[in-house]
Amino acid sequence: MTIQKKLLVLVDGSERSIQTVNYVKDFMPVDDNTQIVLFHVFSGISEEYLELSDNPKCHSDVRILRERLVAHQRKNWQYIERAKNILVSRGFSERLIEIKIQSLKQGVARDIINEAKNGYSAVVLRRRGMGALKSIILGSVAVKLLQSLTFIPIIIVGQVPPVKKILFAVDTSPASMKAVEFAASLLGGRGYEACVFHAILNVWTIDSELSGMNDLQMSNNFIEAFKSKAAITFKTVKDMLMKSGFESEKISEKIITATSSRSGAIVEEAEDSGYSTIVVGRRGLSKIEAFFMGRVGHKVVYGGKKFTVWVV
Repeated sequence: MTIQKKLLVLVDGSERSIQTVNYVKDFMPVDDNTQIVLFHVFSGISEEYLELSDNPKCHSDVRILRERLVAHQRKNWQYIERAKNILVSRGFSERLIEIKIQSLKQGVARDIINEAKNGYSAVVLRRRGMGALKSIILGSVAVKLLQSLTFIPIIIVGQVPPVKKILFAVDTSPASMKAVEFAASLLGGRGYEACVFHAILNVWTIDSELSGMNDLQMSNNFIEAFKSKAAITFKTVKDMLMKSGFESEKISEKIITATSSRSGAIVEEAEDSGYSTIVVGRRGLSKIEAFFMGRVGHKVVYGGKKFTVWVV
């Protein structure tokens, strides 16, 4: 049997990351071609302390540290076994679920990045709660992962309970098409609803020097031209989704015109129409710094903090 999909699911012993596992359980399709690796980086105790066991004054303290370390490791295994059982209860094959607890080597982010290079299809993580990093999505580890994991899609799980409704935020960029292609290949049809969504910026929003002219309206000629261009993209996306198994009647299309914020329009649509998952593309992997300085995908990750966002 050939494994076609391999998910790296980050867990840390918190209830928040159990919710990450629940997202995988409730949203991802169950099949025999998907392997799931539950991955935990364990910081443990510095060897510098353990080496003090030969010091008579520290012998007792080191023994207590070792006992606590063993107890903590046992607790980690029990936690991750619980996570594994959640997936098995959904129907995921037990033999295709692997537990990996790794001692800290180069740092949490770097260890995750190194593991992600081992043939994974995507990395799945919770917005908040990577060990002691209480605000991971705003902290250095999350930023490092988003900046460095450019070679693999990242699924950032939000608080909204997963429903099988996906908002594909698309434009004409290659990255956007790759995002659709990845999600379609990973999910297939399997009853999912999909909305192909595109937001057209107000012409005055594009140029900051014209920001004082917001009282003027976009020309209908502009709007119709953009809609015609979007229609070609929509057909390509719809064909891609249907080829992977999505049902035609469960694919909708929507264009928002003259918005002042593409990311704001995307998040608002997810909120208003009951989507739990938003799929966006990275805007040019060779320009990752620009992506993090204000690209649409970046703004959706931060602005749509309740939602699960796939960054491809």
